[in-house]
Amino acid sequence: MEYRRLGRTGMKVSSVILGSWLTYGREVGQEDCEAIVDRAIDLGINTIDTADIYFRGQSESALGDALEKYERKRLVVASKVFWPMHDTDPNDRGLSRKHILESIDESLYRLKMEYLDLYQCHRFDTESDLRETVYAMEDLVRSGKIHYWGVSVWTGDQMRLATQIAREYGGYGPVSNQPQYSMLSREIESDALPATIEERMGNIVWSPLAQGFLTGKYEKGKDAPEGSRLANDRVNQFVKNFVTDENFTILDQLKPIAAEVGCTIGQLALAWCLHQPGITSVIVGATKIKQIEENAAAAEVKLSASVLEKLALILAPKDPNAEA
Repeated sequence: MEYRRLGRTGMKVSSVILGSWLTYGREVGQEDCEAIVDRAIDLGINTIDTADIYFRGQSESALGDALEKYERKRLVVASKVFWPMHDTDPNDRGLSRKHILESIDESLYRLKMEYLDLYQCHRFDTESDLRETVYAMEDLVRSGKIHYWGVSVWTGDQMRLATQIAREYGGYGPVSNQPQYSMLSREIESDALPATIEERMGNIVWSPLAQGFLTGKYEKGKDAPEGSRLANDRVNQFVKNFVTDENFTILDQLKPIAAEVGCTIGQLALAWCLHQPGITSVIVGATKIKQIEENAAAAEVKLSASVLEKLALILAPKDPNAEA
């Protein structure tokens, strides 16, 4: 496993991070959750990512039980705050000082921990003054309830302004962003990614396998394999966006490259992310031990300049006006 500094901090996170979105707390039973967490830690993954909204606290609770036996300081644990945790309570949502300070205590209770290493603003809140949000996060750092704070899916200007406010307050500012990023989803390259590089923030990216599409498990014109995310109507609304003829063409072109490198298509996709400027780590989900084993091994996949050039040609935006 490779460990990298998270942005401008001195904290080291594993280049492959175990995530819990759409898995632990509901779709994956507690026994399997604990087995996967144990194997991830055995493989050198020291960073676990979750959020209060994941099954409305159930993912945090599942991870709290799974991680309780481990020495806390050996782990890097991250969670998030923003989305509504109650159907009718108008204050149990957003990034107000009230919601942030109350939510951290609830997350710590579920996780059975005294502090978080990283606490992230899960989206930008247009209804809360940004200064209020920044001050609340900085106060959590000063209180010892969190070590660092970051954001998720913020624009470049939002991160720049938050950093400026924090500096004026004598604080740390956000140290990381958690955006969606993969071979098939590269929107951050034009705005958010340059801003994080400018502000020396890390990027721990979600859906680096395009919701599993980049594992190669799906075949054009065929039904999704039983037990796969695409076959599960409860959680397949996101992966459906990647199932297109164009993406199947890209997948076919990636196969010989993966064979050349000596890895799976999924490992190639993860390694590509880890070779991009400004990307610190990739967050992967796992419902089976073999999945976390394969994903963790991507940290050891090295891509040569020639391979990266071939991939750049495959992934280059296609001109819609070009002749077929």
